[in-house]
Amino acid sequence: MKSLEELRKIRDEVRQSLDLRAGEHRAKIVVCMGTCGIAAGARDTMKAFMDALGEANVNDVAVTAAGCAGFCEQEPLVEVEIEGQDSVRYGHVDADAAKTIVTEHVVGGNKVEQLVF
Repeated sequence: MKSLEELRKIRDEVRQSLDLRAGEHRAKIVVCMGTCGIAAGARDTMKAFMDALGEANVNDVAVTAAGCAGFCEQEPLVEVEIEGQDSVRYGHVDADAAKTIVTEHVVGGNKVEQLVF
């Protein structure tokens, strides 16, 4: 760190990241982060969801992690839970798929059929 301003920027980024992971929200995105998920790229998938939500200026969706869901061949596996709707599980979610899910399902309200597991 070189300045107080840089420290403040880091603090604000961490706060934003924590806000996306907890609290009361209209929806929740759960990324399976068991060893199989991590090996398949779940960390990048989680970051892609947080980035896509930030770009879409969506701040009422929590992004959380879970362990292995038992479907290792489908990893990275993601579940989207929107208030008042059935949850939807998506398989093979990479960064591009994460952005599509945010745009079409979380913001647009339409599940992405070609990614549903």
